[in-house]
Amino acid sequence: MPEASTKMTEEIRNPAQGTENEEAKLSEILKVRRDKLKALQDAGADPFQITKFDVSHHAEEIKAQYNALENKEVTVAGRMMSKRIMGKASFAHVQDLSGNMQLYVARDSLGEESYAGFKKMDIGDIIGVKGTVFKTKTGEISLHVTELTLLSKSLQPLPEKFHGLTNVDMRYRQRYVDLITNPESKDTFIKRSKIISSIRRFLDSQGFMEVETPMLVSNAGGAAARPFETHHNALDEDFKLRISLELPLKRLIVGGLERVYEIGRVFRNEGCDTRHNPEFTLMELYQAYTDYHGMMDLTENMYRHVAQEVLGTTTITYNGVEMDLGKPFARITMVDAVKQYSGVDFAEIHTLEEARAAADAHHVEYEDRHSKGDILNLFFETFVEEHLIQPTFVMDHPVEISPLTKKKPDNPEYVERFEMFMNGWEMANAYSELNDPIDQRERFAEQEKQFAAGDEEANHTDEDFLNALEIGMPPTGGIGYGIDRLCMLLTDSPAIRDVLLFPTMKSLDN
Repeated sequence: MPEASTKMTEEIRNPAQGTENEEAKLSEILKVRRDKLKALQDAGADPFQITKFDVSHHAEEIKAQYNALENKEVTVAGRMMSKRIMGKASFAHVQDLSGNMQLYVARDSLGEESYAGFKKMDIGDIIGVKGTVFKTKTGEISLHVTELTLLSKSLQPLPEKFHGLTNVDMRYRQRYVDLITNPESKDTFIKRSKIISSIRRFLDSQGFMEVETPMLVSNAGGAAARPFETHHNALDEDFKLRISLELPLKRLIVGGLERVYEIGRVFRNEGCDTRHNPEFTLMELYQAYTDYHGMMDLTENMYRHVAQEVLGTTTITYNGVEMDLGKPFARITMVDAVKQYSGVDFAEIHTLEEARAAADAHHVEYEDRHSKGDILNLFFETFVEEHLIQPTFVMDHPVEISPLTKKKPDNPEYVERFEMFMNGWEMANAYSELNDPIDQRERFAEQEKQFAAGDEEANHTDEDFLNALEIGMPPTGGIGYGIDRLCMLLTDSPAIRDVLLFPTMKSLDN
């Protein structure tokens, strides 16, 4: 019976089959598996009553240490991914976190009753195995099984074993199945964990302190984005989900913590595409007594550290394109970048009318509320971003689009800000932080005007933050990093959903 059920699993999950009997076959498989569970429970062998199994080794560990472990007894546990019954001796594969291990299951070694139980097991069952390490005649490192325990009964069939879970939408909705059947997906998320751990080690070594700040806030500031809104019943007050980590972290700089960072989820009420998800992982850090040049140096060093530690190289390849993190990152002002790629020199544009005329001539769309600085940024987005493949710092943004940034002393139309680009993507955004409370209040007032004029992403005045600045904040450099995009680059993943374990998906009920 188990051989038949395994075969039917493969048939119904192969999209090329598409037979009218698919639902009936699935129902039959589900019934068979539940009948097997009922029989085990009636016999006093309910696998769900087992609470633990002692694991001594993982599959890849055994393979790596074969010379030391040959003929030694080990225990492994995982999901049975294949089974080949051959009379009195059979083969199977168990999959754990590290990989697959072949099992040699012989009736004479296991015992007649246990061997009969093994033959009734299904692909997808979770098993615990004790056995001795050996090599087969073909040279495959395997376990000669002496004890086999069913630890959990799988009541749903897995996707067809040769093709895995190929439906992209279902891979995102059923990530647990994707991780089982697609090893490259599991490798991506293991690497993501290593990337974040590497970032933490680097920052901790630089004297930074990891902190946590609220996700529910009264005023969602610190970025140009629309927030999600909710209501707190006990307080009878409306709250927003944070869109940024910036303003609370700056309060901690005011409090004297000097070097702080947070890695956490932020939420922006915007669309989904290959680089955007409504909730995503952001890291922000703030360092007292430095500026945006200090943030550039820190960013170069951190990116090199993470790539070298996680990938073993500072040269990465994304979608066939090489990017070299080992070389000094390019640095260019926004005005010079726009001039280089569009031919328009905003250093020679002095009025809004001139900026609009340049936009009309180059087919750059703008709104009535847009200032000269906004139009410069629109030129940058239209003509420049796609060309910034190698690591590049784009510096000195217009003040109109940078409400939390210190102005350049020699040119107050621009601010001490940079965005870092790779692969045509914005990877980081950094400032010499504005610490003048009078100037900050004026910037907030201008943002309120923008909101009233229809800019739903404009910041709102934060009186407590202004109070903190009046207490006094030292000169400070700050930066925000998109962790998900960094993970995309370092794992060569085509979409942000491929590096989010549980991406936002539209309900199947809608």
